[in-house]
Parts: sequence; structure tokens; C-alpha cells
Amino acid sequence: SLLYLQEPSNKRVRPLARVTSLANLISPVRNGAVRRFGQTIQSFALRSDSKSPGCAQKSCSRSAAPTPPKRRNSVLWSEMLDVNMKESLSTKEIKRQEAIYEMSRGEQDLIEDLKLARKAYHDPMLKLSIMSEEELTHIFGDLDSYIPLHEDLLASLGEATKPDGTVEQIGPILVKWLPRLHAYKGYCSNQLAAKALLDQKKQDRRVQDFLQRCLESPFSRKLDLWSFLDIPRSRLVKYPLLLKEILRHTPKDHPDIQILEEAISIIQGVLSDINLKKGESECQYYIDKLEYLDEKQKDPRIEGSKALLCHGELKNKNGHKLYVFLFQDILVLTRPVTRNERQAYQVYRQPIPVQELLLEDLQDGDVKMGGSFRGAFGNSDKAKNIFRVRFQDPSPGQSHTLQANDVFHKQQWVNCIRTAIAPFQRTAAAAKLKELPELSEEAEENNPSAPNIKAQKRQSAMSGITEMELDESTSECGSILDSEEAKGMKTHRTSSGHRKTREKQLSGKRKETLV
Repeated sequence: SLLYLQEPSNKRVRPLARVTSLANLISPVRNGAVRRFGQTIQSFALRSDSKSPGCAQKSCSRSAAPTPPKRRNSVLWSEMLDVNMKESLSTKEIKRQEAIYEMSRGEQDLIEDLKLARKAYHDPMLKLSIMSEEELTHIFGDLDSYIPLHEDLLASLGEATKPDGTVEQIGPILVKWLPRLHAYKGYCSNQLAAKALLDQKKQDRRVQDFLQRCLESPFSRKLDLWSFLDIPRSRLVKYPLLLKEILRHTPKDHPDIQILEEAISIIQGVLSDINLKKGESECQYYIDKLEYLDEKQKDPRIEGSKALLCHGELKNKNGHKLYVFLFQDILVLTRPVTRNERQAYQVYRQPIPVQELLLEDLQDGDVKMGGSFRGAFGNSDKAKNIFRVRFQDPSPGQSHTLQANDVFHKQQWVNCIRTAIAPFQRTAAAAKLKELPELSEEAEENNPSAPNIKAQKRQSAMSGITEMELDESTSECGSILDSEEAKGMKTHRTSSGHRKTREKQLSGKRKETLV
């Protein structure tokens, strides 16, 4: 507008172009090192469209630009070197020093973020009574206790740094320090419950307003509170990558080689222990949220579970949303419900023990939405990404046709269920095949005129075996039957007439076995 053009030239106006997108301000977090840590949910609140009455009277062209985020120092180690010093080092050594500096700088950033979480979030919310001390302790955990832990590593790296900025050996420092990361077991195990409580508290207008103001402040770097609380976890899974990068640029004859390999083994063991503890905690968290409509639904295998193999939302054949849990020994289908603003899971029908579970991988279009079979309706009703689970014993009459959101999630579920039931199926199949010859021989002795008993028994045993084991089990069945039949020929030779009848029966059954 004309008024805006007549502004004095010395007035500083921050251009909008200086504010980059949120995606560019967030460093990516990879969790390949610890699969069962789960994926961190980054929630970025959008700016409110509401304006104060004072702002509404001003011209839109004169509205203040957003405050740019505070940026981290991203200077490389090699950029701080003297030119002569840089020329005296090999390219490989420069890369090694860069990797060591990246670890040191990462520790410094982590310490700053842990202090910021306390100073900018925890203390103000406690002082203003936005949350109670108990709630804040549950969400923040013992975050402060980890600051001295990382300060110790930073101090050791500083002492090992020469006046020229290089570090000769880092291996002994890491081997001594890395086992102390076991202290994170409790913090990581509590993350699921902490995130749930924080999400619940965000429904409070005062909490929501406070967190929004923090998000818009420069110190937050456009990261929400949970991003700060999750930084220790994301740092943990980076340690193996950092150590491998240092090792990759370390000469083969360097004294750090073997020590760094030992350090990598140590951190992988630490992460494995934390992951196990976190998995047990996650399992118990969901068990505590189960609600039973009938006492018959309760199963000791649920309460005794220590591992949650897979869980997530699926739809049944009628399109109703179910939340399904595959524990180590039992499959539980539930309906999500809300109780006093808290999430709970109402158990739906009877849980299926893994040893009694049968899986059927259905093709797209085999089942119609609404329960119809193929051909009953048009192509628009075809259900995709479906599979079926049920009891092995058909007497309960319980079967569930489930639909995943996409083919990827369907395959994840199918693979998890197959892995869980495989040990029980192999045991059951071996037991049936072991008993099969004796039962057949006994049946033949009682009823010599029934030549097809073995074939019928074999088909009955094979019906409970999955497609993956079908060919292998068939060959095993044939070899066992042949050996038993040969034994029977030696045992039951009593008369020539009876032997001829016996050979005809066995010949017919051999043909069936080969087929």
C-alpha cells in the first residue's frame, strides 16, 4: 500500500523468504539400529488463524513476519583449521577428525537441549501450575540426571584434543563410557506412557496455549516439546552409526581399530538391552488398558506376555475398526474406547492362543465388504488386503476376516502371524505324523476291508499344515508310511491267500502316497 511505501528507509523489516519450511528445520531421525524403539511421532502445530482485535485493525501488508528460528552452528571441523595444518593431513585423517568432531558437537547439542527442556518447559509449567509436579515428573522422567553423563564424555573428548584440534585416540574413552548408557533403560521404557499423558494434557487449553507459544519462539527451532523429550532416544540410535563412521576412516594400523570394534559391540549390546526392556514395558502398557466384557475372555497367556510382536488398527468384514494385538502367545482383537478422556481397548470376542491359531492369506476379491462371497456383488465391493484368522478347532465357530490399510501392512501382519505360529505347527505336524502309522495299522487289523484309511488319515493331518510346509510334510508322510507298510508285510505273512490280498491293498496305497 501507499502507507507502506512511505515507511522510513531505516526501519528494519524481516523478509518472509528468510524463513524456510519446517521440513528443512528438522534433522531426520533414523531408528535402524533399534527396531523395537518404535517411530517417534513429530507433532507440529500450525499457527492459529485467530487474531487479536488490535491486529485486525491493521493493514495486512504491515503484519509482522514470523520470528526466524534459532539455528545451530553447522561449521565443519576442517573449516576451522589453519591452511598449513590442513595441507599436512591426509584426506582420510581429515574425515576421521570430522567424524570425531561430529560426535563431540552432538554431545554439546544434546546437553543444551536437555537443559532447554528443563528451563523453557518443565520449570515454567510447574511455576505457573499448568501441570502438577507429578504429571511433569511422569512426562519428563529423570531427564536432568543424564546431563552430567554426557558432560563427562564431552570433558573426556576435550582432554584428548590436542592444541592443533586433532584427537589421537578415542577408542579407550568410548569403551569406558558407553556402558553407562544403560541408565537410559528407565527413561526409554517410560516413553510410551509419557507420550500418552502429554497428548492427553494437550486437550487442556492452558497447556495447549503454553506449548504453542513455545513453538513460535526462536529457541524451539520449530520443534515441539515431544521432539525435545525424544532427543535422547534419537541420540542413542546414532551412536553405532557415528562409531562405524570413525572406524571407516581409521587406518588399519591405528591402535584404535580393535578398540573401536569393541566399542561398537558394547553399544549394540546396550541398545539391545534397552530395546528388550522397552518392549516389555510397551507390552505391559497395553495389557493394563485391556477391558474384558466376560470373565471367559481372560487368559493367563495375556497377563504373562513379555513381548508384543505386532499391533495396529484393522477392519473386520463389516468395516468396523478393530485394534489387534499379537502377543507372543495369544492374538487379541479389541475395540478402541475412551474412558474419562483416556484410551482403552475393549476385548472383542474370544482371544485366540497362537498354538490354536490358523491363518488364511486371502486374495483380493475373495470376500466382499459386508460378508458376501465372490460373485455376489459388483467389482466395486471387492475387499483388498485381507486375511483370515480362526481357531484350529471349528467347534467355537469363531473366524475373523481382517482388512489392512494397504498391501504393505497386510504383509507385515501375515509375516508376524506366520512367524508366531510356525513353531507350534511344526510340533503339531510332527506329532500327528508320528502317530499316523500306528493308528492306520490298528484300523486295518480291525477292518481289513478298508484300504483307504491311511490316505484319509494323511489328508486329515495335512489339512492343518500351512502352504509353506505342504511339500516338505508330504514327502515326510510318504517315507514314514512306506517304512511302516514294509514292516507290516514282514509281520503279517500268515498265508498265501491273505498275503496276496495284503499286497494288493499296499500296492494301491503306495500309488496314493506317490500321488
